Amino acid sequence: MSRKYKFYNQEGLYFVSFAVIYWIDVFTREAYFQIVTDSLAYCRKHKGMEIYAWCVMPSHVHLLFRSKENNPSTVLKDFKAHTSKQMQKAIAENVQESRKEWMLWLMERAGLKNSNVQNRQFWQQHNQPV
Repeated sequence: MSRKYKFYNQEGLYFVSFAVIYWIDVFTREAYFQIVTDSLAYCRKHKGMEIYAWCVMPSHVHLLFRSKENNPSTVLKDFKAHTSKQMQKAIAENVQESRKEWMLWLMERAGLKNSNVQNRQFWQQHNQPV
């Protein structure tokens, strides 16, 4: 992970981009898109995330936000951890998902390459806060 991009100003407004491993286009499915938008709404209501703009692309998310509690890295970490678990569960349990085995295999492969991951990895680790 690059040390160039960090949340230096805890009170600041940040633009972040984060992508699914191997740029898998999971958010083309409504159910997976809904997990992200529901999680953003939860973070706004309960985690102190002030959201100024967001855009969910097929394989990544753009977000303009600040943290009311001056902990942007923690709020974003919690968001990504929660959505990662929910996305993996949704994909694994979706009987209509034609790419299930392929996506889960890629997530396992990415997880094996990363010592910070215990099983599968959904998100790439960097956020590049600006």
